[in-house]
Amino acid sequence: MNIEKVFAEFPILSSQNIVLKKIEDAHLQEVFAIYDNEKVLEYCGIIPKHNIQTVSKMIGHFHRDYQKKSRVKWGIFQKSQSDKLVGIIEAMDFNQKVNMVTIGYFLAEDDWGKGLATDAVKILVKFLFEEVNINRIQAEVMPLNKASKKVLLKNDFLKEGLLRQATLWSGKGIVDLEIYGLLQEEYYDK
Repeated sequence: MNIEKVFAEFPILSSQNIVLKKIEDAHLQEVFAIYDNEKVLEYCGIIPKHNIQTVSKMIGHFHRDYQKKSRVKWGIFQKSQSDKLVGIIEAMDFNQKVNMVTIGYFLAEDDWGKGLATDAVKILVKFLFEEVNINRIQAEVMPLNKASKKVLLKNDFLKEGLLRQATLWSGKGIVDLEIYGLLQEEYYDK
């Protein structure tokens, strides 16, 4: 794992339609609209934030976590909408001994069903395998989150199983999680 590819300088990743880049204070209203929406966070294990000051502090925490080399949160920006922030995608739990990372993502409700999450995951997977040389990328999904499972399957992740009553998610209690994984060798075999 070439961790410096992630943490030496904030990586900006892009496709034809979207760019993944750092979330700044200037994006506060868009970030607040996402974190204030209960439907967006229904399957995320995140309690909605209804106070804009709280969300402003969270943006500071995104930067702090990046400096601590523990997590990267990218804003998902749609190019056709003048770089409007439409969602968030993250890489976390960098396990250098096993050479794996966990990803997660969510989109503003107005941007659901447009293929943006699928595109964002594709860009991130390419970066993690080709630049960072990660061996395994995984995602944990609540069983009822059909849309998120579709995004992973479209990106060639395999459903590896169900972790029963596996974790405590804020606002949900103890929940089951489906685990999806993709190995570097599978990525290069396609």
